[in-house]
Amino acid sequence: MLQKLSADNHRQPFKGPITITRIQPSDIYVEKKADSAFGPLSIIDHAVMKKGITIKMHEHVNDEILSYVWKGTMYHKDSRGLEEPVSPGKLMMMNAGYSFWHEEKVKNDQVEMLQIFVRPRETNLEPNIQFHSKAISNREWYLMVGPEDSNAPLHIRQNVYILDAHPKKGDVLEIPVYEGFQPFLYVLDGEIAINDLMIKKQEAVTDLEDPLPPITALTHTTVVLFFVDMNAPMSLDGTISGNKKKLV
Repeated sequence: MLQKLSADNHRQPFKGPITITRIQPSDIYVEKKADSAFGPLSIIDHAVMKKGITIKMHEHVNDEILSYVWKGTMYHKDSRGLEEPVSPGKLMMMNAGYSFWHEEKVKNDQVEMLQIFVRPRETNLEPNIQFHSKAISNREWYLMVGPEDSNAPLHIRQNVYILDAHPKKGDVLEIPVYEGFQPFLYVLDGEIAINDLMIKKQEAVTDLEDPLPPITALTHTTVVLFFVDMNAPMSLDGTISGNKKKLV
């Protein structure tokens, strides 16, 4: 049975020059959960950062973080001295491990992006950072992130796959099946239909029993699709991902 997470479930822990809409994936359940997570998928922060903002150097521990910029350019700097712009089509995966420090800056246009927090399989792994460039207008599914033994361009230390697609109005997309993994589909922008169910920006959908049916784009749309091993072992020691307390 299809289950939808509506946008009116979300809270905004930060508002102003930096506005974060925090998507707690477990809110998709009919029966409310104390933990924010959907398996090891802990938090999706849908952030809007205005020109001139700097998020000063800060530490993450035991978080696996995908930065997915949809609009604008975010400038990354870390304690290793690496400086890299992250923009649409340029993906960044921080595998924080036992310690990773970084800074984010918006120099020019406003940035809209997702920061996706996943709980790693275990505590205090080696820190790492990865980048990957992809097309920004793929109408079919593109595999961005996968476990270390997968053929995904970015690796995560967890049994999670992350794909995206940018269907145009009227496009119909079949949802792939990853055996043993639960789908979680998030609409970053636009609107889709699954059967008679409409899912708009900042909303999500899953089916806990069956594969997801095909989606139809009702407008030009950007969607991010997760496949999650709901029984995967995970660390709860993450700076962000390990926090089980939900916003109420």
